[in-house]
Amino acid sequence: MNVKRTLTDRASAVPALAEAFREHGFEGASLAILSQATGLGKGSLYNFFPGGKEEMMDAVLADIDGWFYATIFAPLEQPRDPATAIRSMIEEVTAYFRSGGRVCLVGLIGLGSSGGAFASRVKDYFARWISALVHCLEAGDVPPSQAQSLAEETVCGIQGAIILSRALGEETAFGRIIGRHEAVLLNAVARHSR
Repeated sequence: MNVKRTLTDRASAVPALAEAFREHGFEGASLAILSQATGLGKGSLYNFFPGGKEEMMDAVLADIDGWFYATIFAPLEQPRDPATAIRSMIEEVTAYFRSGGRVCLVGLIGLGSSGGAFASRVKDYFARWISALVHCLEAGDVPPSQAQSLAEETVCGIQGAIILSRALGEETAFGRIIGRHEAVLLNAVARHSR
């Protein structure tokens, strides 16, 4: 019974930890900030995450990986209809990043000085996204070299759209930018599927 409670408490702390890391970065998220964000005392945090902040961030990154795998990567890697998979990716990413109002924590970690500690996770996240999108485009008969370029530009464009919309304080910028990327991807699939 105690194990189930610990796992439930640990799991329920992960979303709050993620938002604290998004707001303050890995370096800036002190134990006091993480404690306040989760509502757990420092002792409880260390009880649930004995490895400290690194274990907390690892749990957060695992949660992000799980969501992206189920919602973005797997549908792109196994598309029944590439155009539908692309539309779904854009829709889900827009909701996840709250139309550019939510920082991409994986990108933030990759840019920060703590990025070295999580370099493999960051690299795998972006490489998997690009690879999944390449697979989807190739399933739509887009030539491999073009699929690779389009996938890289799209993932880069999504990340850039987040930064730009936050910097401008304009959520509509995010929608416009990724809408253009969506159109390019859909046009490539439509052109090669004929």
